Amino acid sequence: MTISLKNKAPDMMSGAYRAVWRWHFYAGVLVMPFLMLLTLTGGLYLFKDEIDHAVYRSMIQVPVSAQQAGPDQWLAAAALAGEGRAANVLVPDRADQAVRVRVDRPDGAQRTVFVDPHTATVTGVTAYGGVTETIKKLHSLSLFGGPIGTALNILVEIVAGWAIILCATGLYLWWPRRRAGAVLKPSETDARRRPFWRDVHALTGFYVGGVIIFLAATGMPWSAVWGDQFMGVMRGTGLGRPPAPAAASPWSHAKPHDAPAGVGWTLENAVLPAHGHLHDHAAPSLSRVLQTTREQGLLRPFTVSIPQSSDLAWTVAHQTRKAEDARSLYVDGVSGAVKADLRWSQFGVMAKGFEWGIAVHQGMQYGWINRIIMLIGCIAVWLLAISGLIMWWKRRPPSLSRRRSGAPTAPPGPRARIAVLCIVIPLSILYPLTGLSLVAALLLDRAVRAFTGSKPVAAS
Repeated sequence: MTISLKNKAPDMMSGAYRAVWRWHFYAGVLVMPFLMLLTLTGGLYLFKDEIDHAVYRSMIQVPVSAQQAGPDQWLAAAALAGEGRAANVLVPDRADQAVRVRVDRPDGAQRTVFVDPHTATVTGVTAYGGVTETIKKLHSLSLFGGPIGTALNILVEIVAGWAIILCATGLYLWWPRRRAGAVLKPSETDARRRPFWRDVHALTGFYVGGVIIFLAATGMPWSAVWGDQFMGVMRGTGLGRPPAPAAASPWSHAKPHDAPAGVGWTLENAVLPAHGHLHDHAAPSLSRVLQTTREQGLLRPFTVSIPQSSDLAWTVAHQTRKAEDARSLYVDGVSGAVKADLRWSQFGVMAKGFEWGIAVHQGMQYGWINRIIMLIGCIAVWLLAISGLIMWWKRRPPSLSRRRSGAPTAPPGPRARIAVLCIVIPLSILYPLTGLSLVAALLLDRAVRAFTGSKPVAAS
């Protein structure tokens, strides 16, 4: 992307400008392929309900009937069809839809079993979550699981931090300074500037950059490192998860097979014990839990999580679209006693902020307008990537074949260093993994310059 400085405004082609441009270039090269994958899968996941109904319509739709099979019969039928243990059940809000039971198999695999609630007849079996769960795992790069999945999830965190750097450096480059209208009309001094693609890239970034930054920042709670650290801060300050009720024992951290579903990010992995009285020889029952749920007025749809450990309470989580509608019941599976009833008003301010951010991130909080704005952000990333690639191709140096990448040169000087550091360092402090990757990028940049024969520079 090195171009002639002849006829360029001094401010535009200053050392600071070219230094920021260089890191904007590198940030794009490093993260755009991953951002394109994340926004493709994220854009699809915005329409998860529509995709589910299109793919699994024959399994989801059931005849409406006044008859109702016993809820424990649902679990027995699902466990038999899925060849494992029923771990949770999603109870829909419509009588013409099947309940969905997650079955955990002895080999570690999971299945979703669709069961007609009126007859307890199995209407279909799929891999857990089906197509949309695969899209979700691709979105978080956790499809492979294990150490590889964890490593890829860490990569998502790094990419999110670099995406913010990409938008911040892009805003610096767009800022008109003394070039009034430079972004809105073609340059008359250099035909090689390709004003159409420049303006497409700049205006797309300017108008949609805020959405991209929002998506990157609100995606952080799911990350392996930053998300866990922030959760720890919320617990320590009392600004996150509500305290366990006085009548209950403190929160426990669930093992993977007992982690409740649908409770949101704040209550993820949080479980309560169910002991405290003698159960004789009675067995836990979904029917008893659903009876308590009705008595407590919890509206459908909701997900009932069935713990493998008999001393843990069952968790019933309302499946919300708006963050403020969150509600979770913790019910003794034997007696039906309510151990806790948690609502939005009990969340700390930090938890409320992030639950709201996640709901907006998933396009649910404000209905269709929310979904459309998030979709525009996803499309914008692709437009930025394509226009950036075209600009680089049109401006690539003739010596590209002789080991030159076409990256803008970074001249020495304190102004160049300050411009880059003022943008990058605050973000690196907020997102430490991004800071570590920045150090790695600096070392790689020096190695590339040495390999290509470029003179080392002080600011990069």
